[in-house]
Amino acid sequence: MAQQAPTPLTFTVRRHPTELIVPAKPTPRELKPLSDIDDQAGIRFNITQFHIYPGNPKMGHKNPASVIREALAKALVFYYPFAGRLKEGPGKKLSVDCSGQGVLFIEAEADVTLKEFGVELQPPFPCSEELLYDVPGSNGIVDSPLMLIQVTRLLCGGFIVAIRHNHNMSDVFGYIQFVTALTELARGASTPSTLPVWQRELLCARDPPRVTCAHPEFDELEETDGMIIPFDDMVHRSFFFGPTQISAIRRFVPNHLKKCTTFEVLTACIWRCRTIALQPNPEEDMRLLIIVNARSKFKTPIPVGYYGNVICSPAAISKARDLCNKPLGHALELVKKAKSIVTEEYVRSVADLMATKGRPSSSPGSYIVSDLTRTSLLELDFGWGNAVYAGPDLPVAGFYTRYINHKGEPIIVVPVLLPSYAMKRFAEELDHMLAPTDKDDLNVQKHIGAHSKL
Repeated sequence: MAQQAPTPLTFTVRRHPTELIVPAKPTPRELKPLSDIDDQAGIRFNITQFHIYPGNPKMGHKNPASVIREALAKALVFYYPFAGRLKEGPGKKLSVDCSGQGVLFIEAEADVTLKEFGVELQPPFPCSEELLYDVPGSNGIVDSPLMLIQVTRLLCGGFIVAIRHNHNMSDVFGYIQFVTALTELARGASTPSTLPVWQRELLCARDPPRVTCAHPEFDELEETDGMIIPFDDMVHRSFFFGPTQISAIRRFVPNHLKKCTTFEVLTACIWRCRTIALQPNPEEDMRLLIIVNARSKFKTPIPVGYYGNVICSPAAISKARDLCNKPLGHALELVKKAKSIVTEEYVRSVADLMATKGRPSSSPGSYIVSDLTRTSLLELDFGWGNAVYAGPDLPVAGFYTRYINHKGEPIIVVPVLLPSYAMKRFAEELDHMLAPTDKDDLNVQKHIGAHSKL
């Protein structure tokens, strides 16, 4: 369900001086290579997560910033590579210099209450640059801090924990493992319940490397290929999907695909509506990259405690004409097929491709989605209880997050970034699909398709 863009909210944040938090005890000084899955060029960036907590009278006058600062120093004893810095070697190979230099930490206060953010918390968050100050010189990949944390206390007793971390070090599941350890230590544990495992050699290229699978997600496109979206007039909005909205979309699912997952049908719907909104050339290849957690695909399981990247991004590709004019089942079949091709061999083929092809980036112009609704982001508890919102702040990708609304219903939040001219069409097209109708499904399908104009 489309949400109206939130009314602009402004507030002032007072930041304390930036600190470097180092491990509470001496840690090994060593150089630890990343895996070739960690080394994918497409994840050479820092990603920010927001964790928003209400106040809790049971915590008395405890300062969450002080609690988290102390726990962080303890957590870095176990996760000491995070206190180091990345170095780049031959072939763009990344390694961590476990130097113990520490991670950046900022304590802050804001003159705003959680209630003022609105009933439905959603990205983009107002004053996000204030809730996570971009410390000058800290946002690089090589020779930069691998983590930046800002804890901002609110007038109501609530607080916001913003964490920017280097994606090459961990995917979201490794990130959650680290923050889980941080929360356990904040609540008084002496050691994390899951001890970290490095073993990045498990996902390094084979000897000799052999690319055995097709990887269109890394296709090098000509300058004339792929849709170029101008970034000078972009709109970032969130769309909420509860049980009612998901049921409405499922009306368009053909019988032989009825067992599809909520993520699959929602992704097919958004990919289709997005394409219609952008009005590309009918013969344009529209690329959807689906970030897949491959941990369950290995015959010999990835060790419990492994916190590196175990993700791939297989591509679903369709002509714009087909996406817009064919029923939803067309997009849905492509989404299901892309997800299904990820196997252990596929992951190893990606690692070999990275090592032999100069670590290519994902195809430009691709739309990227990731399902975080089944993660424990909301349950990360520093002692004040569950978060009321938790998720990434990266509008260029569609990270689906889980949200519990004021009625206690689970809602999927989908952030969308589009040019302003396309955002209006996207919302209208989505509303057409969600609208109740007395017509049979076939007629609704024709009605939806008629809006494509391709």
